[in-house]
Amino acid sequence: MKIILLGAPGAGKGSQAVKISAEYGLPHIATGDVFRANIAKGTELGKYAQTFIDKGELVPDDVVVKIVADRIKQPDCKNGFLLDGFPRTIAQAQALDQLTEIDLVINIDVRFELIVARISGRRMCECGQTYHISTYDKDTCAKCGKPLYQRKDDTEETVKNRLEVYQKQTAPLIEYYKKKGILVDVDGNRTVQATFDDIKELLK
Repeated sequence: MKIILLGAPGAGKGSQAVKISAEYGLPHIATGDVFRANIAKGTELGKYAQTFIDKGELVPDDVVVKIVADRIKQPDCKNGFLLDGFPRTIAQAQALDQLTEIDLVINIDVRFELIVARISGRRMCECGQTYHISTYDKDTCAKCGKPLYQRKDDTEETVKNRLEVYQKQTAPLIEYYKKKGILVDVDGNRTVQATFDDIKELLK
């Protein structure tokens, strides 16, 4: 199975990707992780990508495509893979079509106001624990006692900006894959497990 996970930032793609990968033995390819691996190895593509990341700019399509193309040629992808965070644009989707044939695109559909509440309510601790103000009302970590903090990109204003960018750049992919007849919508407004149960039904 060659699967793409689509969804706005905070829709729960990462959580579902971990579950799908474990259940079906598919390598989970998150473009951010692939970038970091290339940067850590000091590859030419990694060094080039770093120059854009350092300036806070988006890495150009051709670089992203090359890095993904290299990753899906690895032996662990011979029976399929799960793409998370790629493609982000129509141009990237068209380039991916030249590389391989995708079997299914799962679009995790979540109301934007719920995403804003989910992300802006997140609180982190240095030790790696994550909390949400809806279920945890203390200012210190239950595990290590250190103070909790909110990530800079988790503020309501930043989340709304990210959703606007998603709406312009990535949402058109929904129509693109619908026309190909390989896109399915999954309701992501519920718990992680309820969403995953629907995905398992689809993948049967």
